[in-house]
Amino acid sequence: MTLEMLTALRPLLAAEAVAEAHACGMEPGDLEQAVWLRLLERLAADGPPADPPGWLRRAVRSEARRGRRTARLELPYRTEPADERHPGPEQQAIMAAGRRALHAAVRRLPGRCPRLVAALLSAQDPTYRGIAGELGISQGSLGPERSKCLGCLRRLLAAEVAAAEPRG
Repeated sequence: MTLEMLTALRPLLAAEAVAEAHACGMEPGDLEQAVWLRLLERLAADGPPADPPGWLRRAVRSEARRGRRTARLELPYRTEPADERHPGPEQQAIMAAGRRALHAAVRRLPGRCPRLVAALLSAQDPTYRGIAGELGISQGSLGPERSKCLGCLRRLLAAEVAAAEPRG
């Protein structure tokens, strides 16, 4: 089988794939790819077919039948299969990277802000009274201090996100 013959078969395969794809629920490109793979396997095992256009038409129909059988056997999920209460490994890695970036940004805050925001992010979930006692400030000034620190953190993270985006 020569390159010229393969080039000549390409429009026929594309037309056959478009004609069969809709009925079998496949994309025409996927159907074409399956037939090209089948042809390569055939060339390696038995050599070129005696009637390449006829073989190609039969192969497209055969792959379309396979696609219809697969579509009948595969059923879509009724609901999303992911259990959002237990994130998968990819989501866990993304969330861990986000937490590391957040804690790194908190450590770069000025003044008392790193200790205050770290206390707010603490897994022990301390009360305002506990945080104020730990930091040695009045409980009444904790809210305004928290707002100031969160504003600094917001500006710091916004600058980092803006700097990471490609310009163009």
